[in-house]
Amino acid sequence: MSRLSVYHESTPQVPNKVLTHAEDIAATLAEVGVRFERWQANAPIAPGASQEEVIAAYRHEIDKLMSEQGYVTVDVISLDRSHPQKAELRAKFLDEHTHGEDEVRFFVAGRGLFTLHVGDHVYAVLCEKNDLISVPAGTPHWFDMGEEPHFVAIRLFNNPEGWVAQFTGDSIAKNFPPLED
Repeated sequence: MSRLSVYHESTPQVPNKVLTHAEDIAATLAEVGVRFERWQANAPIAPGASQEEVIAAYRHEIDKLMSEQGYVTVDVISLDRSHPQKAELRAKFLDEHTHGEDEVRFFVAGRGLFTLHVGDHVYAVLCEKNDLISVPAGTPHWFDMGEEPHFVAIRLFNNPEGWVAQFTGDSIAKNFPPLED
């Protein structure tokens, strides 16, 4: 189940609020400029489906978002617990960073934890199957796929080179709960 936990940055042990209804999550994240939606596939997706099959199942939603936001490329990333570099890939995004363009992810399967640092609050968004999140360019955040990752996600870009992480040097991410496997 999708979940949003909102913390004050000074109290990482106890969230101020926890939301589990998609509408409440979307409304709260919209207040800080983050888009959150739930999408449904237009066609069944079999485990192991190709990138083309995954994109085709969500083509209507992808085209709408590309048109609205000017995204020009789309791809699919898939990672599971058998990946030989899963620990290195996880560690790569556990520290607070920003990107020069929006980070747009739609979870076709599995889950991941996006944690956003906006002002003096921290928004931990557990994204699961059918969740779309769009983190605006320049928003400090980190991503945890867990020790045993499992996800398939559609990614949209204005410019894939703009998606390179710029680390803030802030150690705040170490204070907040990681994704529980």
